[in-house]
Amino acid sequence: MKRRAFLQVAAGTSALAGLGGFGFLSQLPRVSAAEAKLDPKTVRFHRDIEPLVRFLEDTPRERLLEEVGAKIRRGLAYRELLTALLLAGVRNIQPRPVGFKFHAVLVVNSAHIASLASPDTDRWLPIFWALDQFKSSQAADVREGDWTLAPIDESAVPPSHRAKQALIDALDSWDEAAADAAIVGMVRTAGANEIYEVLCRYGVRDFRELGHKEIYVANSFRALEAIGWHHAEPVLRSVTYAMLDRVGAKENPSKADLPADRPFRRNLAAVKEIRAGWLDGKPDSDATKELLQAIRSGSAFDTSQLVVKLLNRGVAPQSLFDAMFDGAGELLMQSPGIQSLHATTFTNAVHYSWRHAQNDETRKLLLLQNAAFLPLYRGNAKDKGIRIDQLEPLALKQSGAGAIEEIFADIGGTTRLDAARKILAHLKDNPDPKPLADAARRLIFLKGRDSHDYKFSSAVLEEFQHLASPWRERFLAASVFNLRGSGESDNPLAQRIRAALS
Repeated sequence: MKRRAFLQVAAGTSALAGLGGFGFLSQLPRVSAAEAKLDPKTVRFHRDIEPLVRFLEDTPRERLLEEVGAKIRRGLAYRELLTALLLAGVRNIQPRPVGFKFHAVLVVNSAHIASLASPDTDRWLPIFWALDQFKSSQAADVREGDWTLAPIDESAVPPSHRAKQALIDALDSWDEAAADAAIVGMVRTAGANEIYEVLCRYGVRDFRELGHKEIYVANSFRALEAIGWHHAEPVLRSVTYAMLDRVGAKENPSKADLPADRPFRRNLAAVKEIRAGWLDGKPDSDATKELLQAIRSGSAFDTSQLVVKLLNRGVAPQSLFDAMFDGAGELLMQSPGIQSLHATTFTNAVHYSWRHAQNDETRKLLLLQNAAFLPLYRGNAKDKGIRIDQLEPLALKQSGAGAIEEIFADIGGTTRLDAARKILAHLKDNPDPKPLADAARRLIFLKGRDSHDYKFSSAVLEEFQHLASPWRERFLAASVFNLRGSGESDNPLAQRIRAALS
């Protein structure tokens, strides 16, 4: 990568000449911020959405990007493509396990978030990457048995006045058939908020799937906010089916005492210990440090009990989320990889649910479960002595856009810790993180090879704004342990996308 090209991108130049050249996108219709955001109350899709879904399903992987590029030039809208992509994944890819090939569905909302945060000219790129991911996962699903979401048994769908309780009873008893019918009954008669209250609670019930159940709950509702609630029935049937995956357990979890379920059962009782007025607490940086230490060395029981203690002491929930996000960041720094990065994406999903849930007990439970799960992400990783709250800034050799170039050049190999420290130094003098975030996204577009590149980066760059200083700067610094560096090779798919859209 040439230095001049990187500086142009990091500085946000309109020429889009950097990172391999984004100028080819200028030939396409721009996706405005309003169009990408979409209002679910007004969006109505064309009657041909089913043919578009079939088109995505049936077009071979080696031709799909080129064919979609041609459709875009003929007028295919961003919103239609986003909708068809999500529905094609829901119908064709089995959500068990809730990971692996199913990331093709999980990543749709993350790609959409990346699109929302990008300049108008770049917004097609994440969706094109997700299209190719869908075709890869579709082929994997065919090899594994060719699962397809079956039609609902209409005779089993409960009436409106029984649907909610039927869903709760079915989820409690891990009854797949009853839950499938009950979620359909709720979707057809209840409001989105009422349904979310139920599903986000059960999404944090067990630690199976590394937290992907709650991630799927949050991502699916966020995607439905974009594509429209009238697509909710198949999407939420898929979510409900995913949440009841026992991951090989022969016993019904409702009739057994399995390790994955114990934190939830303890915390159902613990929420009753939290004082009234718990939401009126005060920010407390010392409490953040106390919880951070428990995440490092405590058990799932220790962390959730400490949350109860801190809330009763008058600590604001914000200070607890500061600790949980930074604790997730430290886990990544200690042991970069799939397990540790999900501590961040799971906490991002819980935080979204916490902000949108209205039931007081559910919000308390989300906090306790988030705290309980974080020590589980440690696994057997060894403590390398890296402490996120003890990171010291490292002086940069360059300034401005040159500093961003220097940071991303350091991301790779043994220099990631230096990059993290340089981010602290850069943000001290340049508090606006947007140039840094824009450069990070561009590198994901060009060099990302995995769904986690999009899931993780979207979670980090979204949550940064919600944390209190200095915890937010440290959280962003820790993210370099799973971001892409400028010295990495381009994903060959980037060249193909460029050709397809030219």
